[in-house]
Amino acid sequence: MNATSADTHPGTTPDPGRIVLLTTSHRVAPGLLSWPAWQALRTADRVLCADGAHPQLPYLREAGIRVDEAAPAAEELVAACAGGHTVVVVATGEGDPGLTDGLARLAGSGRVAMPELELLPASYDLPGARLLDLVQVMDRIRVECPWSSRRTHEGLAKYAIEEAYELVEAIEDGDRDELREELGDVLLQVVFHARIAEEDPDAPFSVDDVAATIVAKLIHRHPHVFGDETATTPEEVREHWLRTKAAEKQRASVTDGVPLGQPGLALAAKLASRVRTAGLPVPLPSGEGIGYELLALAARAEAEGTDPEAALRAAARAYRDAIREVEA
Repeated sequence: MNATSADTHPGTTPDPGRIVLLTTSHRVAPGLLSWPAWQALRTADRVLCADGAHPQLPYLREAGIRVDEAAPAAEELVAACAGGHTVVVVATGEGDPGLTDGLARLAGSGRVAMPELELLPASYDLPGARLLDLVQVMDRIRVECPWSSRRTHEGLAKYAIEEAYELVEAIEDGDRDELREELGDVLLQVVFHARIAEEDPDAPFSVDDVAATIVAKLIHRHPHVFGDETATTPEEVREHWLRTKAAEKQRASVTDGVPLGQPGLALAAKLASRVRTAGLPVPLPSGEGIGYELLALAARAEAEGTDPEAALRAAARAYRDAIREVEA
């Protein structure tokens, strides 16, 4: 590195130089760096990286930037900057806590003229980038975990139901921390099933295929957002949704696609909703017993805009609280 005038002119204080700690996200493709990062790399006197296998290095060298594989101590790095030099340190994936802690100790000692220290993010995570971490973690667990590696769609089905109920409970409790955790558990079920699906010998698909399918569905069913149609009310949006869904499914009956295995009140309300939306003149079946009474109640609740399943859960929770009061 060439000396500056501050090194040789008598009576002047040497310029302590500049350290640039360059951080990148492993969730962004290597080589896709910000313009300030490329400027810092091209104008630096030295570029250092402690990890010779860092994914950015081939792209930096392809761009004509010399990168030295080195892990200097804080004192060595400060000395390398003396005289107004700029040293860029390409941080490793785990960061460089030893180096940054050492620089902090030197700065706190007051005994050393410290270079200007700049933290320069060269790439940023996009929204949803942490989903890539989940996919990678699930890949590893599927391969290395004795329990997870043997799971099947059928064996996991019950957990999807349990996690969905726990999510509903968190919503009804209004617990934000619990809500975040339960959303993660539901998301895990999706990623886990998608990972298992990759191994199917006849019809494999991946989590990317799952995402692509729902993205295409959402775009198609929202022509007022992604197309030329307009919708200014929730009712118009629902009309768009039902119309496009009907065209997609081409079902022979309004009952097609209604899962019969769901809880009874929810099933009754769903059937009543399909009948009401389609405008079919189907009277409720008459019969004796509590089942027919519950069916009528569920249909009435749905017509009034009430979720009978949620209403019954709320009443049951009140009943639980009353039981606990008596027990206390």
